[in-house]
Amino acid sequence: MKANTVLDLTKLPAHGLGTVSPSWWGTLAFMLIEGTGFALTIVIYLYLMSLAPRWPLGTTPPDLLAGTTLTVLLLASLVPNILVGRWARGQDLRKVRLGLIVMAALGIAPLILRAFEFPAMHIKWDQNAYGSIVWFMLGLHTTHILTDVIETLVLTCLMFSRHGDTPRRFGDVTDNAMYWNFVVATWLPMYACLYWIPRL
Repeated sequence: MKANTVLDLTKLPAHGLGTVSPSWWGTLAFMLIEGTGFALTIVIYLYLMSLAPRWPLGTTPPDLLAGTTLTVLLLASLVPNILVGRWARGQDLRKVRLGLIVMAALGIAPLILRAFEFPAMHIKWDQNAYGSIVWFMLGLHTTHILTDVIETLVLTCLMFSRHGDTPRRFGDVTDNAMYWNFVVATWLPMYACLYWIPRL
């Protein structure tokens, strides 16, 4: 009788962090798809600008205060976000809980500032092509902030429950931290398009 060689995998962990986790690859793939969407909106914005006799079309450049404040806040949020990811990789439950509370607050604050950004554009969404693309870009990015805030709030609740202290949940926290970095990074070229290109 021929013996089959079998590899004993019983000692392997059920979940891993980073590139060994399928959810990490899923988050990365989602970011690539969404990043393409952001890139397309920027291309559309630049294309419309190339066709217009003057830019912005039918209005003045947007006010800088709300958008710049939001940008500074998003950049500042990277520090606690990086720390939360580091604490999650080290599976430090107490610090992760605290970090998630901070990140939930830092996720809600930009949504409040975004409410001031739309009127700062000095144009309505249905006024012309410029208004439509500007509102679409702001709306698209707002959706991504909101998505991450909801995920952060859910993870915060989970980390305070009996399900929190597991490798799988710590992996979810690291994936969420990676996604927030993406949300911040995608805003920077959009901020330049919306606020500074009209001033060139």
